[in-house]
Amino acid sequence: MNRRAHIDLADAAVTHAERLAGAAETAVKGDARHKAVPLAAVGSLWAAIADSHTRIASLLPDTTPEV
Repeated sequence: MNRRAHIDLADAAVTHAERLAGAAETAVKGDARHKAVPLAAVGSLWAAIADSHTRIASLLPDTTPEV
């Protein structure tokens, strides 16, 4: 996988984490409080995945052609 692929995967993982954090926040405020902790935990895992892809991307050379 190249740098761009890792950046794209990190972006997708951040999007998942953001959605899950929003769902956890909604659950806490509503009738589904029992779902908040699992949603937050899964969101945290997605954030860790994003961080991993970001760190890997930072170590790879930038192969984007200059325009």
